[in-house]
Amino acid sequence: MDKKVIAAESEEIDWGGSGAEEGEIMRKTKPLSKNVHTGLRNPLRDPVKCSLIKGDYLYFHYGCDGQDDRGWGCGYRTVQTMASWLCQNWSPPTGKHRPPPSLPHIQQALVTMGDKPGSFSGSREWIGTFEASLVLDYFYDVPCKLVHVRGGGAELEHVAVEELHQHFEKHGSPVMMGGDRDNSSKGILGVCTGDMGSYLLVVDPHYYGCQLEPTELQRHGSSLRSC
Repeated sequence: MDKKVIAAESEEIDWGGSGAEEGEIMRKTKPLSKNVHTGLRNPLRDPVKCSLIKGDYLYFHYGCDGQDDRGWGCGYRTVQTMASWLCQNWSPPTGKHRPPPSLPHIQQALVTMGDKPGSFSGSREWIGTFEASLVLDYFYDVPCKLVHVRGGGAELEHVAVEELHQHFEKHGSPVMMGGDRDNSSKGILGVCTGDMGSYLLVVDPHYYGCQLEPTELQRHGSSLRSC
């Protein structure tokens, strides 16, 4: 397995589009859920080491702004969740304070910086960890680290898990993960290690439905889980 991991709340949210379009979207959607992992039970009774996100974030997922992006928007939604953490927990350089970018603005940014052709704007093409790192650097001037883990089992445990522990202890921001056979993007909010292995705290952008309270999302199980 070739895993790629990158480590990088504002009540303002950039939904993109014209003012009229934004107003229509806001009438259709409720405020996004905040800190949806709060209160989730530890997966291990007696963990050796647990490292978690520090600070506030908003949970972005399929359709949360009224745009149906099922099947292609998971990477964008994970970027938005990461951006929401930056908005709440990070002091930006002058001119770099802005709400999480909309899907159209993410696409246009990748076109503007020359990573994608003009036809990418308005498309349903997905993005991965590399594009996410470009977007966060473009909008927030935040460099990202990409970690490639080739193979599963021991390498995944010893390389990725240790990187995650170090990241959450030092930076405390959400992480984006995806690659190879498991190419669907997901956000990582923490890692818990015990004698028999490790669990990842996953915030899943693939949830599609109405806005729910954190406890409801946790009961739902498809949007937030340990694995």
